[in-house]
Amino acid sequence: MGGRERRMVFVTVGTTCFDALVKAVDSEEVKEALLHKGYTELLVQMGRGTYIPSKVSSPAIRDKVGVAPIEEKLVQHRLRWFGHVQRRPPGAPVRSGVLKRADNVKRGSGSIFETLRLGKPLIVVMNEDLMDNHQSELAEELADRKHLLCARPQTLQETVKAMDLNNLLPYMPGDAKQVVTRINKFLGFPDD
Repeated sequence: MGGRERRMVFVTVGTTCFDALVKAVDSEEVKEALLHKGYTELLVQMGRGTYIPSKVSSPAIRDKVGVAPIEEKLVQHRLRWFGHVQRRPPGAPVRSGVLKRADNVKRGSGSIFETLRLGKPLIVVMNEDLMDNHQSELAEELADRKHLLCARPQTLQETVKAMDLNNLLPYMPGDAKQVVTRINKFLGFPDD
């Protein structure tokens, strides 16, 4: 890649439909703003949406970043995965095609807290089409406390252009033990 550091942006909408976000991220303006901030890769997980993002970044952006077209990357990834699978023992779940559902996967607000706990910078884009969107209130509060940035699909480009990750404060999770103890005591459960 010509010596340039790889920096990835991961965009996820979870299992819902949020085409407005996927379209915003797929716009040349947002891609260019991310490139100016030093990001070289964009991975979009689109949920149940209908909008299909472009699979190849514009040649101008790809040339600036110095990455191969997506088709070449997909072939490399598939070959690497195939080799990985072939080296696994015959009874390994990935080799036998038996994969288990993960019950402890974080979704929604849990994803926000997990990202912050990992110390990753985060922009939460509000999905105004959702009715009871508790994530908006949470994200706005965490943005007020300078733990993350908030945007809407129509303001994402401006948010990326203006973002200064040095202004974000680390999120320190609280100790929930006292709350759990009080709830257990109120409900009559024994202390552990």
